[in-house]
Amino acid sequence: MTFDWPISIYYEDTDAGGVVYHSNYLNFFERARTEWLKSLSINQTALLKQDIAFVVKHADIDFRMAARFEQSLIVTSSLLSLKKASLIFKQQLIDDNGTLYCEATITVACISLSKMRPRALPSTLVQEFTRAS
Repeated sequence: MTFDWPISIYYEDTDAGGVVYHSNYLNFFERARTEWLKSLSINQTALLKQDIAFVVKHADIDFRMAARFEQSLIVTSSLLSLKKASLIFKQQLIDDNGTLYCEATITVACISLSKMRPRALPSTLVQEFTRAS
């Protein structure tokens, strides 16, 4: 399954030349993953109350083309791998024509927030991700 999330490039996302600042691509990808969780009815606030959190463990990012101020783009997200305590996502920033601006492979670990240590994904989350894939 691929989850698509539309974004608009705001002035605050760019440098003085109107080009998206490199770290903001990671923000776009983070927001898209959050929106995907919400679309699956996964409530991160409820998870935090259960001492469950997600942290980015690794990011491999490839900047292909500069995105610019006032563009409307799409972040696509797909789950490449579901492991006991981590998820690997492939994410891309594209336009309506499929032109690729940036792509990343992001590894997200599930942790016990109080211990800051890895923990197994809850079975309910595994079921949701399996169903959605």
